[in-house]
Amino acid sequence: MIDLFARQRQCLLIMGHNFVRDKSQSFKKWHNIKYISVLLLVVSAQWPMMNYTIYYIDDLQLATASLSISFTNVLTVIKITTFLFYKWRFGALMEKLETMYHELHEEESKAILKRSNRYAIILVKLYGNSVGLTGLYFMVAPILKIIWSKIRNTKLQLELPMPMRFPFDFESYPGYEISYIYTGLVTLAVMMYAIAIDGLFISFTINLVGHLKTLQHFIQTNTYLRSDKEIHKQISFYIRYHNLILHLYQDVRQIYSPIVFGQFLITSLQVCVIVYQMVTHINTFLVFVINCTFLLSILLQLFIYSYGGEILKNESLMVGISVQLSNWYNLKPVHRRMLWLLMLRSQREAIIRGGFYEASLANFMTVIST
Repeated sequence: MIDLFARQRQCLLIMGHNFVRDKSQSFKKWHNIKYISVLLLVVSAQWPMMNYTIYYIDDLQLATASLSISFTNVLTVIKITTFLFYKWRFGALMEKLETMYHELHEEESKAILKRSNRYAIILVKLYGNSVGLTGLYFMVAPILKIIWSKIRNTKLQLELPMPMRFPFDFESYPGYEISYIYTGLVTLAVMMYAIAIDGLFISFTINLVGHLKTLQHFIQTNTYLRSDKEIHKQISFYIRYHNLILHLYQDVRQIYSPIVFGQFLITSLQVCVIVYQMVTHINTFLVFVINCTFLLSILLQLFIYSYGGEILKNESLMVGISVQLSNWYNLKPVHRRMLWLLMLRSQREAIIRGGFYEASLANFMTVIST
């Protein structure tokens, strides 16, 4: 469990968050410059990408190849901007979840949270490796092609990690080297923010799901055969615990609302563009495989949000069912009403939504099928 919080801190550190609220103007100025510099770096890459698309507008294969990367860049801008706006809430949310874990002392509840968060760590690792390998391919592929051309003594064609066109000679020394370093920095920023923002989302949602399962465990395993005072104290704790979980859910929903909207909208466009690339290069095995790999990487980003939203919605409904399966018949009417209110509140699903998009597996399948 500690490892999960360590990974969450690593995600925030990647994005420049240092967990220190320093009041000094020089400190704030330095960190604001750092945040804005990364944002401007990613935003600045949009023009050479669009310039490439416009230059090859008559060649749809090349134009759409640039569009798929350009859409990814736009999504990264949304993620960076959202983090800059909510950076302290990201940290506060993580710290609150860590505090909640340490405040629970019952062994079975600890075991439930540990299982949930081990699962979150596995997903974050798999996702991070996927994004990292995709970014590594974009960075290394041009260098490998140069080496291969020299080995075979064929005509050298310089390529950049991303399809871009600059207003200077970027196809010979030193323009190519400068362009490659610039493109590499943009690629690194896109990778880091994708891993950090998306990794935090899945760890937040699975952590909340773990707490919802813990609450269900408390309700279902309670025999309610103690004194009225103790029963009242226990049920009051259940209600406060449930309200706290829902409060943290609302934080996650508000923070990630623009990202969820951007993820679903832009991924839908990317799928169309990449599938077109796959169809037009179906006879070129290597290009086809590369497009398939990129498509899977894009869909994995969408799946992270869809899966996190789906399990959170389902487990929020299970709280009411746990009340029905509990030993509620041993309670007096006054305590039954308290549990009834808890069950009534749980009938409202905890939905992660961005605009008119809901993060769910049903909508994920809709994007794929469409």
